[in-house]
Amino acid sequence: MEGYRILEIKQSVFENNDREADKLREELKRSKTFLLNLMSSPGSGKTTTLKATIAALKDEFRIGVMEADIDSDVDAAAIEKTGVKVIQLHTGGMCHLDAGMTRQGLEGMGVEDLDFCILENVGNLVCPAEFDTGSAKNAMILSVPEGDDKPLKYPLMFSICDVLLINKIDVLPYFDFDVDKCREYVRRLNPNMKVIPISARTGEGIEEWAQWLREQISVWNG
Repeated sequence: MEGYRILEIKQSVFENNDREADKLREELKRSKTFLLNLMSSPGSGKTTTLKATIAALKDEFRIGVMEADIDSDVDAAAIEKTGVKVIQLHTGGMCHLDAGMTRQGLEGMGVEDLDFCILENVGNLVCPAEFDTGSAKNAMILSVPEGDDKPLKYPLMFSICDVLLINKIDVLPYFDFDVDKCREYVRRLNPNMKVIPISARTGEGIEEWAQWLREQISVWNG
């Protein structure tokens, strides 16, 4: 007879987090606070995209941003210049945020006077996809220099997101990136995923992205 038991830690962690995420989402729904979880690889242009998003929507919504990173406050300093409410979250070496960490960030920032909160998650395409943060929607950015085959390499990330921004389309002529092929890879994994090509640098596609957000916030608020 075995004198020990086997505990599936990973499954337990995910189950507990899912419960906390659902609870947080219900609270945000009641307060009519829309939380967007924004994910991508480092260097995809998350912060530049955030600044363009804020510029497009800051006159319509009270916006707050949570910048998550292993260390440093470079991104928070950049977002602060836009005039919106911002807080930096240090993960202590962890490569993702979960629902509990997100709650701490929201409480630290204060959402009583906010309509729209954006969580800029830690930069990678693996760990953040595994943890529900309690967000209303998940968004991700794939930049042209990263290649059009990323949906094949990181299927979970593309499966759990509601919208994909293909960023840096202004440099398409210089890279071997096929937008139609990328769309097809995404469609196989997630037929309902919205795909919006953008250039955060030039502003191309930003209004379509902003309009998608307006629609989601409107639905969230009932």
